[in-house]
Amino acid sequence: MKKIALLGGTGSIGVQTIDVIKEHPEQFELYAFAFGSNIEQALPIIENLKPKFIVVKNHAIKDKLSNKMSYNASISYGVEAINEMVSLPEIDIVVNAVLGSVGLQPTLQAIRSGKSIAFANKETLVTAGHLVMKEANAHQVELLPVDSEHAAIHQSLKGEQRNEIKRILLTASGGSFRDKTRNELVGVTKQDALKHPNWSMGAKITIDSATMMNKGLEVIEAHWLFDVPYDKIEVIMHEESVIHSMVEYLDRSVMAQLGTPDMRIPIQYALTYPNRFPYQLSDSLDLAEIGTLHFREMSFERYPCLKMAYEAGRIGGSLPTVLNAANEEAVALFLDDQITFLEIEQLIELQLEKHETVKDPDLETIITIDEEIRRNVRRDVLKR
Repeated sequence: MKKIALLGGTGSIGVQTIDVIKEHPEQFELYAFAFGSNIEQALPIIENLKPKFIVVKNHAIKDKLSNKMSYNASISYGVEAINEMVSLPEIDIVVNAVLGSVGLQPTLQAIRSGKSIAFANKETLVTAGHLVMKEANAHQVELLPVDSEHAAIHQSLKGEQRNEIKRILLTASGGSFRDKTRNELVGVTKQDALKHPNWSMGAKITIDSATMMNKGLEVIEAHWLFDVPYDKIEVIMHEESVIHSMVEYLDRSVMAQLGTPDMRIPIQYALTYPNRFPYQLSDSLDLAEIGTLHFREMSFERYPCLKMAYEAGRIGGSLPTVLNAANEEAVALFLDDQITFLEIEQLIELQLEKHETVKDPDLETIITIDEEIRRNVRRDVLKR
């Protein structure tokens, strides 16, 4: 039985990870569980699976949770507590499902502790990919991707030679506004943006999908995970989300991984890797019923966030940190009804243009820049 530490347990990926754990109680134990402040969502999970270690956002949440629990467990709070949790000797695999760059330090700590990591926190690799991969290589820890696209690439590379890759093709659904022109994006609402046509995801990722920043972050993630230059990573729009990504090799052969749009499938594969377990939570893919798969070329003019991500990735250094921090703050402001949809990309572009890139930032520098950019975005909005 694998003992699991789940970070971000009440988010979209966290909840779907719980579904997988419940589906295979003889294989997985939720040994440690971290979430922020959503006690209403967390308590049923905790009472059902009874993790031995729990980490929450702050002391007030800790007290409130402990008063509601029916059994005794170790409850603590804060980033340091998460770092201690992922280092527990009993833990076999850490599922990093937290949202945003807050996942960076726990990821580094889990790697240094030699844990297997099921990785859904793309912002960590965007923010500090050079540091994370250096530690992963030094400690011989493999990051098992949970994002459907990177899980697809991981499977399409199995048994193949990395030096024979011609290109990686990341598929993109196009998000909530894929059929709208740039002019038609003026005045779109938060409610419209949150209506993803294919996937069930959290609010932040759904907005990122609508701006195509999510795919831009995935391009940077793919660069680090698979050690492939940006010129060999392409994005193609695929409306049905059936082909999750593809790898083309030098001989023009293309390996693709297909499946229904169900995040629990790549989550389960990361937990069971290198084996595959039966999966009963959704139906099999029925290509005859689908009938036709559609593809479209991706336009940088239509999706400037994707263009900015490529540019930041190629320049490297601290610029991807700026890209991610500015995006996280801008999306939060949009979800809080403080800016319009199109102002998300404008705020990001402004921070990228003003930043003086640090070539090889250490962890302290990255954290400082991350905090500075978030303040700058908020200040720029308040100054309007």
